[in-house]
Amino acid sequence: MTEAHADGGAKERIIQHMNKDHQDSLIRYLEHYCHVSSYYARNAQLEDITFDSMTITSGKSCRYIIPLDPPLASWSEARSRVVTMDAVSIDGLKRSKITVKKYKKPKGLWIVVPFLVAGTMIAFSKRSNFEPGSVLYDYLLKSVPDFAKFCHTIQPYLLPGVLMIHATEAAHMASSRLDKHSVPRFSPLWWKWVISAFFEGVGAFRRLDRIVADEEDLKAKIKH
Repeated sequence: MTEAHADGGAKERIIQHMNKDHQDSLIRYLEHYCHVSSYYARNAQLEDITFDSMTITSGKSCRYIIPLDPPLASWSEARSRVVTMDAVSIDGLKRSKITVKKYKKPKGLWIVVPFLVAGTMIAFSKRSNFEPGSVLYDYLLKSVPDFAKFCHTIQPYLLPGVLMIHATEAAHMASSRLDKHSVPRFSPLWWKWVISAFFEGVGAFRRLDRIVADEEDLKAKIKH
């Protein structure tokens, strides 16, 4: 009996470990070696591994086989091989070595920002909000008619500008941060950060950058 079949326990441990702790690596394998998009690779799971190849599934019916070249001589080589493959994938995809795996909610005054932005968008969603008879005018702007008139005048121009600025921030978050740090596109985590960037702007970028900096510090400490 070959070693590949003899130590089934080692094989199962590798599969469980990769699926539990290194799904981000499996996603990168599919992206780099199989040219699968981040979106379709987002649910990657290691289904099988042999000395010659690994089989990764993504979704219900998508199965990809990645050859191990050269083949493993023993299961003890598996760890170094998957680490090397991930390093090659990171380099080929031009990604950061830090994977963002969590979302942090805003704190302090930053909690107010999304509500202010959303409120502004709702208020300027239609010109009639600044006219007598509207809830906004009758309850908040009636005592400041000149300001209401000013808002009425700029409404057609302000709303498109605000939407464009915040959409640009969301797109910048996706391209400059989330792609770089291997957050699968359109995953729940991806949406949390993109929506936060849309409504908060710089606050979301600072929180994500803080997560990355903390991970870099942790890795540096482990090395030493």
